[in-house]
Amino acid sequence: MKKNVSGEGNKMVKHIILWQLKDEYSEEEKRNIRKGIKEGLEGLNGKIPGLKEIHVNADGILASSNADVMLDSTFEDEESLKGYSIHPEHLEVANGKVRPYTKSRVCLDYEF
Repeated sequence: MKKNVSGEGNKMVKHIILWQLKDEYSEEEKRNIRKGIKEGLEGLNGKIPGLKEIHVNADGILASSNADVMLDSTFEDEESLKGYSIHPEHLEVANGKVRPYTKSRVCLDYEF
Protein backbone atom coordinates (compact mmCIF):
# COMPACT_ATOMS: atom_id res chain seq x y z
CA MET A 1 0.00 0.00 0.00
CA LYS A 2 1.25 3.49 -0.84
CA LYS A 3 1.97 5.86 1.98
CA ASN A 4 0.75 9.41 2.04
CA VAL A 5 2.65 12.37 3.50
CA SER A 6 1.39 11.77 7.03
CA GLY A 7 2.60 8.16 6.92
CA GLU A 8 -0.90 6.67 6.90
CA GLY A 9 -2.02 4.22 4.20
CA ASN A 10 -3.89 5.61 1.20
CA LYS A 11 -7.49 6.38 1.95
CA MET A 12 -10.31 5.66 -0.43
CA VAL A 13 -12.82 8.34 -1.37
CA LYS A 14 -16.61 8.28 -1.10
CA HIS A 15 -18.55 10.40 -3.60
CA ILE A 16 -22.18 10.82 -2.59
CA ILE A 17 -24.70 12.88 -4.51
CA LEU A 18 -28.34 13.67 -3.78
CA TRP A 19 -30.51 15.05 -6.56
CA GLN A 20 -33.98 16.53 -6.66
CA LEU A 21 -35.87 16.06 -9.90
CA LYS A 22 -37.63 19.00 -11.51
CA ASP A 23 -41.18 19.58 -10.27
CA GLU A 24 -42.69 19.60 -13.76
CA TYR A 25 -42.54 15.80 -14.14
CA SER A 26 -45.38 13.42 -13.28
CA GLU A 27 -44.71 10.54 -10.89
CA GLU A 28 -44.55 8.13 -13.84
CA GLU A 29 -42.05 10.38 -15.64
CA LYS A 30 -39.98 10.62 -12.45
CA ARG A 31 -39.95 6.82 -12.14
CA ASN A 32 -38.61 6.55 -15.70
CA ILE A 33 -36.04 9.31 -15.10
CA ARG A 34 -34.82 7.62 -11.89
CA LYS A 35 -34.55 4.31 -13.76
CA GLY A 36 -32.49 5.97 -16.51
CA ILE A 37 -30.17 7.62 -14.00
CA LYS A 38 -29.67 4.32 -12.17
CA GLU A 39 -29.00 2.32 -15.35
CA GLY A 40 -26.72 5.00 -16.78
CA LEU A 41 -24.55 5.55 -13.71
CA GLU A 42 -24.38 1.91 -12.60
CA GLY A 43 -23.48 1.05 -16.20
CA LEU A 44 -20.18 2.89 -15.64
CA ASN A 45 -19.02 0.11 -13.30
CA GLY A 46 -15.80 -1.37 -14.67
CA LYS A 47 -15.37 1.39 -17.27
CA ILE A 48 -13.71 4.16 -15.24
CA PRO A 49 -10.21 3.77 -13.81
CA GLY A 50 -10.20 3.87 -10.01
CA LEU A 51 -13.98 3.48 -9.65
CA LYS A 52 -14.39 0.69 -7.09
CA GLU A 53 -18.17 0.70 -6.52
CA ILE A 54 -21.16 2.62 -7.82
CA HIS A 55 -24.74 2.31 -6.59
CA VAL A 56 -27.79 4.45 -7.26
CA ASN A 57 -30.71 4.40 -4.85
CA ALA A 58 -33.73 5.45 -6.87
CA ASP A 59 -36.52 3.22 -5.52
CA GLY A 60 -38.24 2.96 -2.19
CA ILE A 61 -37.65 6.62 -1.36
CA LEU A 62 -39.88 7.55 1.58
CA ALA A 63 -42.17 10.60 1.54
CA SER A 64 -40.13 12.11 4.40
CA SER A 65 -37.16 12.52 2.02
CA ASN A 66 -36.34 15.77 0.25
CA ALA A 67 -34.21 14.12 -2.44
CA ASP A 68 -35.29 11.82 -5.27
CA VAL A 69 -32.08 9.97 -6.19
CA MET A 70 -28.84 9.12 -4.38
CA LEU A 71 -25.50 8.15 -5.90
CA ASP A 72 -23.12 6.29 -3.58
CA SER A 73 -19.74 5.63 -5.20
CA THR A 74 -16.28 4.66 -4.00
CA PHE A 75 -12.96 5.55 -5.61
CA GLU A 76 -9.40 4.38 -5.02
CA ASP A 77 -8.30 7.95 -4.28
CA GLU A 78 -9.02 11.61 -4.96
CA GLU A 79 -7.20 11.48 -8.32
CA SER A 80 -9.56 8.71 -9.47
CA LEU A 81 -12.55 10.86 -8.52
CA LYS A 82 -11.11 13.75 -10.52
CA GLY A 83 -10.63 11.44 -13.52
CA TYR A 84 -14.23 10.22 -13.21
CA SER A 85 -15.56 13.77 -13.27
CA ILE A 86 -14.08 14.40 -16.73
CA HIS A 87 -14.30 10.87 -18.17
CA PRO A 88 -16.26 10.91 -21.48
CA GLU A 89 -18.55 8.01 -20.52
CA HIS A 90 -19.44 9.70 -17.22
CA LEU A 91 -20.07 13.01 -18.99
CA GLU A 92 -22.35 11.28 -21.49
CA VAL A 93 -24.52 9.89 -18.67
CA ALA A 94 -24.43 13.13 -16.66
CA ASN A 95 -25.38 15.29 -19.64
CA GLY A 96 -27.92 12.86 -21.10
CA LYS A 97 -29.65 11.22 -18.13
CA VAL A 98 -29.07 13.44 -15.09
CA ARG A 99 -28.57 17.17 -15.64
CA PRO A 100 -31.56 17.81 -17.94
CA TYR A 101 -33.98 16.40 -15.33
CA THR A 102 -32.63 17.66 -12.02
CA LYS A 103 -33.22 20.96 -10.25
CA SER A 104 -30.73 20.55 -7.42
CA ARG A 105 -27.59 18.59 -6.57
CA VAL A 106 -25.83 18.17 -3.24
CA CYS A 107 -22.43 16.49 -3.16
CA LEU A 108 -20.36 15.10 -0.29
CA ASP A 109 -16.87 13.74 -0.99
CA TYR A 110 -14.79 12.34 1.85
CA GLU A 111 -11.84 10.10 2.57
CA PHE A 112 -12.17 7.00 4.69
